[in-house]
Amino acid sequence: MAKQKYYVVWEGRNPGIYTSWADCQKQTSGYKQAKFKSYPSLAEAEKAYKAGWKNNWGSGGNASAMQRKKPAGNLSANSPEEKIDYDSISVDVGTRGNPGPIEYQAVDTRTGEVVFSYGPIKKGTNNLGEFLAIVHALAFLQKQGSEKTIYTDSVNAMKWVREKKVSTTLKRDASTEEIWNLIDRALEWLHTHTYENKIKKWDTKKWGEIKADYGRK
Repeated sequence: MAKQKYYVVWEGRNPGIYTSWADCQKQTSGYKQAKFKSYPSLAEAEKAYKAGWKNNWGSGGNASAMQRKKPAGNLSANSPEEKIDYDSISVDVGTRGNPGPIEYQAVDTRTGEVVFSYGPIKKGTNNLGEFLAIVHALAFLQKQGSEKTIYTDSVNAMKWVREKKVSTTLKRDASTEEIWNLIDRALEWLHTHTYENKIKKWDTKKWGEIKADYGRK
């Protein structure tokens, strides 16, 4: 069971302390200059809310990426002369139909050793799986205290991570409940954490298939 979090909204439609990410989103999504942050206990949240955003917002590991003075992470295409950074992990998704059952994995770019894997998920799309793989990798590396680069071959997933929102035609219904729960959790993580890891596009034309490829093409 996920631990209870408390969301302090200093600047939003209705400032206050909220006990769910959904309620926090209602107050901050689309709100210009929104200022919010999550805390693991009500006491910490109350203390932070009372102290004001200037003393809390934009500091610590749970601040939103856009809340820091310098950009969090680096999502970019590669320069023409760029070489593979082998001190990295690579992620990819395996699908059987699109939409259809999906799974994803991360591997050590140098050795090909599987770092983590997830799935199968009953129903999803290739791009949603790529998005989940990147966010899973960010959370995994943060727990390891690592700033390793993450490679992906999905431009769309990189864009969604950068914008902290997904754009998909996959409907929310009983058959897609599993993946949408994972997407919601991933979006919450992006909105409440920072990272310094670079997220780079794997250059398939130059380097061949990404190291995490399932070989199902």
